[in-house]
Amino acid sequence: MRKIPMRTCIISKEKCPKQELIRIVRTPEGSVVVDVSGKMNGHGAYVKKDIDVIKKARKTKLLDRALEVNISEEIYDELEKMC
Repeated sequence: MRKIPMRTCIISKEKCPKQELIRIVRTPEGSVVVDVSGKMNGHGAYVKKDIDVIKKARKTKLLDRALEVNISEEIYDELEKMC
């Protein structure tokens, strides 16, 4: 039996299987993108696929601090659509 990769949501601090989370990446060039493949180069952070968690992330700016960059509203809008 294969081991299920677990990751921690930076907003809720919950440990979840990787499939239940969305990965956001700050690329080496400094841009921020939603990593659908989960294999993109750069500094990544995981957020749970939950509309309340995304709203909390937008309000508290925890994602901005985790990736050490300002995250545009378009990224948060994209995350909300994925939930």
